[in-house]
Amino acid sequence: MKAWRFHHFNDMRLDEIPEPICKPGHVLVKPLCVQPSVTEAQLAKGIPTLAFDRVKHRLDTEAPLQLFGHEFCARILEVGEGVTRFHRGDRVAARAKLPCGECSLCRSERSDLCRKGPVIGFDLPGCFAEIAILPAIALVKVDDRISDSEAACLQSLSDSVAAVETAQLRMGDTVLILGQGSMGLECLQIARLSGAGTIITVDVRDESCQVSRELGADYALNARSVDMVSTVRDLTGGNGADVVFECAGGSPKQGLAGSQTLIQAVDAVRSGGKIIGVSWFGGPIQLNVDLLRERSLRYLFPDVSTLAHLEHTVRLVATERVRLKPTIRHVLNGLGAVPEAFEITANKGTYRAINPAQVMMHPEAER
Repeated sequence: MKAWRFHHFNDMRLDEIPEPICKPGHVLVKPLCVQPSVTEAQLAKGIPTLAFDRVKHRLDTEAPLQLFGHEFCARILEVGEGVTRFHRGDRVAARAKLPCGECSLCRSERSDLCRKGPVIGFDLPGCFAEIAILPAIALVKVDDRISDSEAACLQSLSDSVAAVETAQLRMGDTVLILGQGSMGLECLQIARLSGAGTIITVDVRDESCQVSRELGADYALNARSVDMVSTVRDLTGGNGADVVFECAGGSPKQGLAGSQTLIQAVDAVRSGGKIIGVSWFGGPIQLNVDLLRERSLRYLFPDVSTLAHLEHTVRLVATERVRLKPTIRHVLNGLGAVPEAFEITANKGTYRAINPAQVMMHPEAER
């Protein structure tokens, strides 16, 4: 079969490799729609971000290897021994990070806290291939009301659900969301469903602000034309937001905000408020911890999304309580389009993309 493999950073090739053989506890799938995450698009270019050292080590010692492709919709071709929840023909999506099944947390039924297990697309082959093998423990069945394109977004949405859950919103909280890419727009919709009062969003692109308004933001600010912090203060009676989701930070090489939006989050949150760190910065950053202490601020990081989070996203999208279609702007056809999807996703501002670019792996696949 054909599969995309990385020979090193900036060197992905469509190689001919043996088809995987189904094994116990796993399923073989035919990927229908796959999108590179922003993190994957950065790593493909060798830009430091989440898991950079691990990916670099694997490339240095194991290349060529299949990498990435954990955000997907796929159809099951074969089920392995012991798999009872799925059948041939089912459409599935997956959570990326899995429990190891061996540590004391896993053995004491606290596997959701495990951080030692493999990650699909990083430690295990992902879905940038004609056929993929996946552990059944990672999968959920996709509702028939959800398109292949929407289903490929479910993994990202499950992380956004986990982020909002971490915030423990109180009814009527004023929420500020910095960054209106796919996860920022998802946090917007989940926060609204979770009881948020006024929701203020911020981006530097007009198209992102427009989508934000369409999806429920009370105020969508373009940070290029307004002083974001002073405007948020004005909108909140001088107090600042109760909760800030920082979804804009990361490598400036890809049009992200570096660490500047984290500093702005500290200035825009009320004393005693919460900052939820959704972004990955790719390295150490400077932060005035004494200021956080003096203002009793809480800087929190989302828990890893669980299978329960992913199952919840299926319900949310199937019932249209969360809308994903407005964020999907670039849909490409065929396995050969994967490098173009990485290029668009790594430079979303240039291509006016909101969600990562998607690849319909088979032209006849449903959008």
